[in-house]
Parts: sequence; structure tokens; C-alpha cells
Amino acid sequence: MLVLVAPGQGAQTPGFLTPWLELPGVEDRLREWSDAIDLDLVHYGTKADADEIRDTAVAQPLLVAASLVSSRQLFATAEDFTARVGATAGHSVGELAAAALAGTLSEAAAMSLVRKRGLAMAEAAAVTETGMAALLGGDEAAILPHLEKLGLTPANMNGAGQIVAAGTAEQIAALVDDKPEGTRRVVPLKVAGAFHTHHMAPAVSTLESATAELSVADPHTRYVSNKDGQLVTSGQDLVKRLVGQVANPVRWDLCMETFKELGVTGLIEVSPGGTLVGLAKRALPGVQTLALKTPDDLDAARTLIAEVTSAAEAGADTAAPAE
Repeated sequence: MLVLVAPGQGAQTPGFLTPWLELPGVEDRLREWSDAIDLDLVHYGTKADADEIRDTAVAQPLLVAASLVSSRQLFATAEDFTARVGATAGHSVGELAAAALAGTLSEAAAMSLVRKRGLAMAEAAAVTETGMAALLGGDEAAILPHLEKLGLTPANMNGAGQIVAAGTAEQIAALVDDKPEGTRRVVPLKVAGAFHTHHMAPAVSTLESATAELSVADPHTRYVSNKDGQLVTSGQDLVKRLVGQVANPVRWDLCMETFKELGVTGLIEVSPGGTLVGLAKRALPGVQTLALKTPDDLDAARTLIAEVTSAAEAGADTAAPAE
């Protein structure tokens, strides 16, 4: 079974959209979205520097746009996506891309919502200087009390030996100087706020208003939620989860547990891929993985999709009862 995942904030790098603009129709689509949300995605994805795209209000729409245009190169229609993808999920803001891929939101609605999300979270982040840092290695039983002692929140439970802490700049600095016993490294992230914590509470009401008039459909593909790793079958419930998610922890560890329970054999992370594939390699041994970083990876991705689909079909034929 194939799982398609979309990355979250921090995955962006300067110029990462440049090679994608060489593909037919991509630049036109990006400019159409740019006009609709009043943000020049082409400029920010090709010419902006690291500080410019670190801005939450820029990074979030940029990432969702990249996930959508790259996945469209693999699945031309919703029917094709449903036929080949067993489940989809996104990490943090990547959930909006996954919601569009699963058919709950239109691409235009996802882009409009992520623009509002980015602006609301940037505004909330401006109240106090905050940030996030990844803890690599160590035991959860030792890490969580240590974070609590420093006043930090475990904002991302990523699994595979990685927890992301969030809090004020002073609290992050204290963590860097005083890491939990057993933790190999503490790595400050390229984000501009303490996302998925109480610091983002003001953004929740903004998103509640923004989603009130959305046209929402039930997902046509199994959707795995960051909230608790559960499958979500109701479009209204999915959108409600998207709203609350900005101020609550990301449970990517539970998402990967669900992938395992569903029988995942292949996982593709759409552009700008890499982070989630790294986690999957450690947490899901034996699963074929591919990070879709540039169009040069498309042929390998199509091969993986074909292999996983063929294996699933062969398994279904073998399991079918005799006439």
C-alpha cells in the first residue's frame, strides 16, 4: 500500500521551486494562486533568500503550493490518486495539502486557507519572540519532564527518536545549553514561532471564521490526522481538526503507527521532500521510501507507484476466494 505525505514548515530552501517551473503548466498555476492570495509564489520559490521564506506568512503557502504542483505530476486526476494511494497525510501545514489531495478542499480553497493560516500564525508569533528546536535521540520518559521543567511544550512528537520542543526564545536557548540526558543534539529550527502550542491560540479563532463558509467534502482517500493518528472520514471533522491543530501538538509518531497498521509498503513525500522520509526510514523499516525533491525524481516516483500498485493487485488476486 502506498502512502503519500506532505512536509511541514522548515522544509523550504531558497530556490527550491525553480526546477518545477520548467514543467508545462506549473508556472501558470502558481501565478494563478499568487493572484488569488496576493503573494508572489514564483518570486518566493525561486529568488527569495532563506530569511524571506522563513516568514511564516510566506513559508506556509509556499509549501502547500509545492506539494500540490509536485503531486499533480504523479496523479493527474482525483480518480487516479484514489486508485493508487492507500492513505495520505501531511505534517503540520502539510495537512492542508493532504486535505486537498484527498478531495476535502479544492486546491484554491486550500491555498486561500493556508494564506490566512500563515498570516494568523505570524501575527500570533509576533506577540512574543518564540521558536522551536528538534531534540535528536534520547528517551521520551526523560525528555518530557525536562521540557516541562524549562516551560517548553513537546509540539511535535515525530517518532523515530525525534521530539520538537517549542516555547519562548529564552526557553529554547536554555534547552540548547541544558539538553536532556541521552539526547544527542538540540537543533533550532527554521521557523518563526512556537507552533502547536498555546502561543498560537489567537490564530484558532481566525481560522474558525475562515473555514465557516468553506465548501467541504468527505475525503475520497484515507486521511490520517496529526491530532491522534486516526483515520478521518468526515470532511467537516477533518476541517475542524485543521483549525485546532495550529495550537495543539503534531502526533506524527501516531500517524506512522497508523501507516504501519494499514500495511504501508511504499511512502512518497512530495516536494520539498526529505524530512518525513528520514523519519520513515527509521520508524518503518522495510518500507520503500522516496523524497520528491526535484522533477529529476519523478521517474523514480512513478516506478515506485507502479511497483507498489502491482504488488497490491497481486496480493488481492492471491487472497481472492476460488470460484
